[in-house]
Amino acid sequence: MVLPYNPELKARARELRKNSTLSEILLWDQLKGKKLKGYQFNRQKPIGNYIVDFYCSKLGLVIEIDGISHNTKIDKDMRRQKVLESYGLNVIRFNDLDVKKELDAVLRSILIAIERIENT
Repeated sequence: MVLPYNPELKARARELRKNSTLSEILLWDQLKGKKLKGYQFNRQKPIGNYIVDFYCSKLGLVIEIDGISHNTKIDKDMRRQKVLESYGLNVIRFNDLDVKKELDAVLRSILIAIERIENT
């Protein structure tokens, strides 16, 4: 699947990778190196005019982690999600605190999403 891509976001994505949040670091440690069912994930991936936290191209799966700043951006996040879904992507979101405190539950949810995608 060829997705739109804004090359102006490349430097910002690199900067975000260098300055990851704790929840991004914790989840990335579980996703990198094809640890999750053999799927390759990228982090801070530019797609369209957005940078998504994690992306698996083979599954068309976007994983977003919403920190406290997202509490005031719900409408903006939903518009962003609708754009990503219009590209045929599956988007799942997790709360920053859930990743930090309930990582096993987050991973189970990701596995359920992967199995749902595999079976479609």
